[in-house]
Amino acid sequence: MASKKAKELAAKQKAEVKAAKLRKKNSTNPRDWSQWRQIRETYRITAKEDPKLPLILGAAFFVPLIIGVVLGLFVQPLWFYVSMSLTLGLMLAMLLFVNRAKRATFKRYEGKAGSAEVALSMLGKAWTSNPSINATRQMDVIHRTVGPAGIVLVGEGESGRLKQLISSEVKRHEQVAYGVPVTTIQMGKNAGQVPLDHLANHIKKLPKAINSTQILDTNKRLKAMDNMRARLSMPKGPMPTSKGARKAMRGR
Repeated sequence: MASKKAKELAAKQKAEVKAAKLRKKNSTNPRDWSQWRQIRETYRITAKEDPKLPLILGAAFFVPLIIGVVLGLFVQPLWFYVSMSLTLGLMLAMLLFVNRAKRATFKRYEGKAGSAEVALSMLGKAWTSNPSINATRQMDVIHRTVGPAGIVLVGEGESGRLKQLISSEVKRHEQVAYGVPVTTIQMGKNAGQVPLDHLANHIKKLPKAINSTQILDTNKRLKAMDNMRARLSMPKGPMPTSKGARKAMRGR
């Protein structure tokens, strides 16, 4: 009996593993993809925006290799220069690929509502970002990220409308996370604004103001504030009682 149960359990676990592998294989979420698939998909998407990408990556890899082979033929040992040039070529090609992939991503999303989320996703593990914490019907959006610099509110949209929206968000955040600096940034290409492709680096360069413990505490406070905001944003008007609901059902 025990052996039968053990076999059934093993079969069940095997089926679950197989199902998980199949789900990841067919998943459209990059988090479920293998590293190789992520690189392949990134290359495919980047090449659409950047037609010169194959030539640039090829030159970055083969030029150092050719130089290494030539040096190796005249300055022994050959294997040393070839191996060094291969390593250098791979590193150079990867650096160029990452850089041009970022540029292509910014180009693809620039001008679209919510595009600041792309830059916030590149901040790294030290930052916790919450996109679109507030927005207007005109698609003016406020994003938030919390990290070593404290709380950073990023606004995108029409400058005049953003001023009031950002001002109200600053007051709300200062009341909850007192003592933690709140920095505001307007994303855009006008004077005093930060372009999309410079946004992540601009935030990373902000002066350090709080430590990891304070970051964790601040995120907890902001989560509670967000939950309260969600409850307050319910439709206005009296909630129907159970008696009223029964009458409505009978009327149908």
